[in-house]
Amino acid sequence: MHVLVHDYGGHAFIAQLARSLARRGHRVTLLYNASNPTTPKGGLARRGDDPDELLIEGIALPRPVDKRAFVRRWRLERLYGRLLARRIVALKPDVVMCANAPLDAVRALDAACHAQGIPWVFWLQDLVAEATDRVLRKRLPVLGALVGAHYKRVEAGLLARSAAVVGITEDFRAPALAAGVAAARYTTIPNWAPLDEVRPRAKDNLWAQAAGLERKLVFLYSGTLGFKHNPDLLLALAKAFADDHDVEVVVNSQGAPADWLRAQAAAAGLRNLRVNPFQPYEAMSDVLASADVLVSILEPDAGVYSVPSKVLSYHCAGRAMLLAVPADNLAARIVRDQGTGLVAEPRDAAAFIAAARTLRTDHAARQAMAARARAYAERTFDLAAITDRFEVVLRGCVAQSAH
Repeated sequence: MHVLVHDYGGHAFIAQLARSLARRGHRVTLLYNASNPTTPKGGLARRGDDPDELLIEGIALPRPVDKRAFVRRWRLERLYGRLLARRIVALKPDVVMCANAPLDAVRALDAACHAQGIPWVFWLQDLVAEATDRVLRKRLPVLGALVGAHYKRVEAGLLARSAAVVGITEDFRAPALAAGVAAARYTTIPNWAPLDEVRPRAKDNLWAQAAGLERKLVFLYSGTLGFKHNPDLLLALAKAFADDHDVEVVVNSQGAPADWLRAQAAAAGLRNLRVNPFQPYEAMSDVLASADVLVSILEPDAGVYSVPSKVLSYHCAGRAMLLAVPADNLAARIVRDQGTGLVAEPRDAAAFIAAARTLRTDHAARQAMAARARAYAERTFDLAAITDRFEVVLRGCVAQSAH
C-alpha cells in the first residue's frame, strides 16, 4: 500500500510507526506541521538506515502557529488544511491516517480524500472539540459556547465520515459511537513510546553534567505546556523545595506558559527552578536520565479528552514518576496500577507536594518504581505487534474502498 500518515505534531512514536510500515514494504509518506514551535518533535530527520519507501515532509506555514492568538491561529489552521489537501491530491495514496490535527485542517483532508476516493483513518489522540469547547467557554463564555458547539458537530461529522477510527483509549469509544461510528469501525490501540530511542541511562551523563544536575535530586518536566496544563503546580513544586539546596526543578518546554514560569521564578528569586527550551530529540535519553523523578500534569477537565503521552516516554526512560492527573485518566491508571510513581489530583496541590516529598526522601522506592517503569515499557511497547494492528486497520480500509 501507499500509506500517507499525517501527524500535525511530529511525534516520535508516530515517526517510528511510519518507519516500521515502510520496512514492511509499504510506501509511506509522513507529513507534519513544520511551523508549530510549542510541540516537541522527534525522529523526523532522515536516517541512514531508513528504507527508500519512506518520505518525511514538513508542511510549512508563513508564520509559526501561536495557540493563544485564536483568530490568527484559526486562519493558519485553515491554510494548513488547504496545503495538506493539496499534498494528498498530488500524492494519491491508497489510504490516509490522520492524527493530532486541528478540526478545520481535518475538514480539508476529509474533503480531499472523498473527492479522490481515498479512505482515511481518524487516529483519535484527543477529543479536540471537547477541549475547544472547554477552553473557549472559560475565555469567551457566550461566543465560546457557540464555537464549541460548532466544533462538536464538526468532529462528530468527521468521525462518522472516516473509514475507520483508531482511539488511543477505550474511554474514547463511547463518544465515537455516539457520533455515528459503527462499532466494527472503532479499534483501540494505545499509544506507546520508542523503546530503542528512549533508553535508561546513567544520571551522571553528558547532558546532566553540562546542566550541572549530576549531583542534584531533579524533578523534571519535559514536553508541551498548553491550555490543559497548570504551570502553577510546577512553580509550587519549586517553592516547596526552595530551601533544599540539593533539589532542582527543571522544565523543558516552550511557549507562553514556559515564559510565565521563567518570569515567576525570577520574580520570586527561585534559583532551584530552571526553564529550558525543548531539547534535541537525539539527547532525550540523557535528558530524562538526568531526572530522579519525572513529572506530568493535566488539568481536571482535560482528563476526559486527553492522555499525556509523555508518561509513556517516561516509562521508557526508567524513572519514578510524579503525576498531577485526574485519577480516572489512562496515564494515572497506568502509573498507579504498575507502581511506577505517585499520583495526586490536579486541584490538590498539597497532596502533589506531599507525594513529591515522599519521592525526594525514599531512594529505595524511587529505584523500585524506575525498574518497574522500564519493565512495563518493554512488556507493552512491542512495535511489531503494534504495527500488525495498524496494518489490519489500513488493509481493511483499502479493501473496503475497493468494493
